[in-house]
Amino acid sequence: MNTVATATRTLPASSHRIAPEKFAHVVLKTANYDAVIAWYATVLQARVAFRNDFIAFLTYDDEHHRVAVLNTPGSPAPDPAAAGVHHIAYTYTGLGELLATYRRLKASGIEPARCINHGPTTSMYYRDPDGLRVELQIDNFATMDEAHAYLTGPDFAENPIGVVFDPEQLIRDYEAGRAFEDLVRRPPLPPGKTPMDMRAETPRA
Repeated sequence: MNTVATATRTLPASSHRIAPEKFAHVVLKTANYDAVIAWYATVLQARVAFRNDFIAFLTYDDEHHRVAVLNTPGSPAPDPAAAGVHHIAYTYTGLGELLATYRRLKASGIEPARCINHGPTTSMYYRDPDGLRVELQIDNFATMDEAHAYLTGPDFAENPIGVVFDPEQLIRDYEAGRAFEDLVRRPPLPPGKTPMDMRAETPRA
């Protein structure tokens, strides 16, 4: 096919900062193919856009896929002590959506390993069938400028981990009508505890 150039183009200078437009997807490899697909479909309320015996693509929005799963039968279980990805995170619209998701997943037998208010976010950490942590979170501040200011402030410097919370108590407070600002404000550390104590997780069953 013959084409005709309509105009010349110039690439941006190499000194020009070019950042990605968006984070598109993660790709997981697993020996627990069916279980991993089902888990992400349940947790993210995603649909399977494509699947064969080798790979599956799942999406929960208008992107063609947000999670891909590679079937690798016989591959060894991940080593928890190995360097690599610690967790992946998904942000929800608001606290009500996050708490409703917690309640829905708990009814399906999926419970968080840790619930923690980091300060910038209120977060619930789950583990997929291979043990990978998946963080479901909300932003605690109305604007990113406020979040950035908190992240660079003295409270976060003193405790960059956060403070654990009871999701059932948070639901009770939410349904009782407590102000959003009170619900997401990070409390002080419990007496005698350090930030590192806040890293403890519920052991996997």
